[in-house]
Order: sequence, then C-alpha cells, then structure tokens
Amino acid sequence: MSQITIYLDEDTAKLLKNQVKASGESASKWISAAIRKRARAEWPADVLALLGSWKDIDFPDAEQLRKGYGPDARREKF
Repeated sequence: MSQITIYLDEDTAKLLKNQVKASGESASKWISAAIRKRARAEWPADVLALLGSWKDIDFPDAEQLRKGYGPDARREKF
C-alpha cells in the first residue's frame, strides 16, 4: 500500500472530518472511496442497466415534433 501526503485548507479539512465521522470509516478509506468514485473509467452499473431500455417508438421523429407548428418563418438573408 502506498502513502501520499495531501494539504487541505481548513474548510476542506473540516468537511473531510465531518464526512469521516458520519461514515464511521477512517479518513484513508473515505478518501480512497472518493477517489475511486470520481476517477472511475467505466460507467456505473445503474447507468449500464439502462442500455437498450429505450425503443425507437419511444422517441418521436422530426415530423412528429414539428406537427401542429405550421410552416417555418421566412429566414433573413445575411
């Protein structure tokens, strides 16, 4: 296991102490979990579970979206 030294301003140190106290973990474990969560190189499982859950019929096409709006306004020339 490697060790690193970090320097925190007072406000950040207080935030860390509060979070560590609330979680019941050591500061090292809490910081490690925060780093893994933020530096993750893959999508979380709940996001991956959404893959394929939408069907083409769930989304209207451009014609359906524009239906009822009438013709476009005239465009200004540049």
